Amino acid sequence: MKNIAAVNDFVVKFANVNGSGSASANALFARAVLRMGVSASPRNIFPSNIQGLPTWYEVRISERGWQGRRGGVDLMVAMNPQTWDEDVAEIEPGGYLLYDSTKDLLPTKFRDDVQSIGIPLTRICNEAYTDARQRQLFKNIIYVGALGALLDLDPQVIAALIGEQFKGKEALMQSNVKALAMGRDYALSHFDCPIGLQIQKSDSVGEKIFLEGNSAAALGAVYGGATVAAWYPITPSSSLAEAFERHCKTYRHDSDSGRARYAILQAEDELASIGMVIGAAWNGARAFTATSGPGISLMQEFIGFAYFAEIPSVIFDVQRGGPSTGMPTRTQQSDITLCAYASHGDTKHVLLFPEDPKEAFEMSATAFDLADRLQTPVFVMLELDIGMNERLCDPLEWDDSRRFDRGKVMTHEMLERGDEFGRYLDVDVDGIPYRTYPGTHPQHGSYFTRGTTKDRYAKYSEAGPDYVDNMQRLLRKFETAKNLVPEPILHMDTHASQFGVIFFGSTAPAMYEAIDALEVRGLEVDALRIRAFPFSDAVTEFVAEHDQIFVVEQNRDAQLRMLLINECGFNPTKLVAVLHYDGTPITARFIVHEISEGIAALNEAPLRGTAAK
Repeated sequence: MKNIAAVNDFVVKFANVNGSGSASANALFARAVLRMGVSASPRNIFPSNIQGLPTWYEVRISERGWQGRRGGVDLMVAMNPQTWDEDVAEIEPGGYLLYDSTKDLLPTKFRDDVQSIGIPLTRICNEAYTDARQRQLFKNIIYVGALGALLDLDPQVIAALIGEQFKGKEALMQSNVKALAMGRDYALSHFDCPIGLQIQKSDSVGEKIFLEGNSAAALGAVYGGATVAAWYPITPSSSLAEAFERHCKTYRHDSDSGRARYAILQAEDELASIGMVIGAAWNGARAFTATSGPGISLMQEFIGFAYFAEIPSVIFDVQRGGPSTGMPTRTQQSDITLCAYASHGDTKHVLLFPEDPKEAFEMSATAFDLADRLQTPVFVMLELDIGMNERLCDPLEWDDSRRFDRGKVMTHEMLERGDEFGRYLDVDVDGIPYRTYPGTHPQHGSYFTRGTTKDRYAKYSEAGPDYVDNMQRLLRKFETAKNLVPEPILHMDTHASQFGVIFFGSTAPAMYEAIDALEVRGLEVDALRIRAFPFSDAVTEFVAEHDQIFVVEQNRDAQLRMLLINECGFNPTKLVAVLHYDGTPITARFIVHEISEGIAALNEAPLRGTAAK
């Protein structure tokens, strides 16, 4: 058997039981790799119950900086007997299996093409500790210590991380360092270390930072001027609201009085939370809610009200698997059509699609400017894979001179000099009327906000022409939004290609690697990453320039493809759906396989350097 040999380029996966305390130990391993200067991308795949069910933690280690899931596992740390068979089956031929060998297992439980590394973790813990909880927790640290020896991780790096984690808690720090040493010593004395997989110091991390998407989005809300948040707890968005509260305690307290300059309300349900946001926004505050698909379903009527009454508001949708309760702790891109047309009647909403924590920060701030400028709800379409996983990204940029775009707001001075005010009057023929804040002027500029039909001056009307006039203006406003939302980003091959790929959101990291792998196979494709809806003209041009377009997304019903066909009038036969929706983040291997098969099926595989037809 020939074992896999790789330096700074492999996948380690931990198979544990939820509630066993493994999460912090596994994260310690990932952070140690990063401290060695090697790019690492961890993903936590966990169940929605408190404890007892299987959980996995996958760490992609890549000198080239690939942040997406590759597919396949080179080293499996199998700590869960319940999932043993499927975990072992996932290991690449020539890979490695680290397991607890305290109890003998049948030979049929192993693979001939995988090197098994048995360490009696339970026995070591039972001999060293008497407390049951300590035995469980330190078993995790022991296998991290063993991994350090097997992969040639610098033990001082791991020890330093433990010192930082337990700073001021000397007893805990020493006990963790001891457990780490026990694992390392056992591996060094019983195995040839390092194995074929090795971590060598590098500088591939550079100046990048490591943070969670929900926290980055919450900080972006502060940067974007948000002062009100109303929310109801729901996985996987709760940590966004919680992070906003932490950031506000740092940045939203008056330096002299110490008083809070923000309001965070945990509502009784999602419907109440969006109602609070709309009320605050109508009064001039920048306000948002954070939720997931089930919450969006409950908010439908209020979202339609904000659209029709034209009240700026921001909604963070951290998407998860659906429908109904679905898979609350698994990732999907399954709320696209739900949010694009949220509410009954004819509605169209602005959607933003960040690809990583940095864009989550930037688009969060942008969303508040867009909501004010367009006087409408704006959705920031995060996903669990971005929101709840830590990711390497470029440093966030904070510009203290940044000024908010509050859009068309009629001031006291404008009203005083007699400027005409019609709340729904399209003065500039861009679909966006002027508004006033409550109390702007004692005699002028007031209006009654309603969800029923009105004329251009906010006067109640059920006249058909008034309704049509209003609805057509809202369409003009949506057209205006095309020039305000973030532009798509084009990745052109060095040679002209007849094939294109459209993708968005958390698919991006795996997609970038897939493009590279396809090129190695001689399959050259151009790619367009969509960052917003409505779609700009660049999307139409990209589709027109290619014979066939693969639309890669993580849902069953090809929702982005449906939106492209519906909004742009594309020929459905030209858009080929590439769909991944099992709840785990999409892999580069899956994308490469699907596009390769798709090109082969079309019998039009392009040769390297061949020009487009």
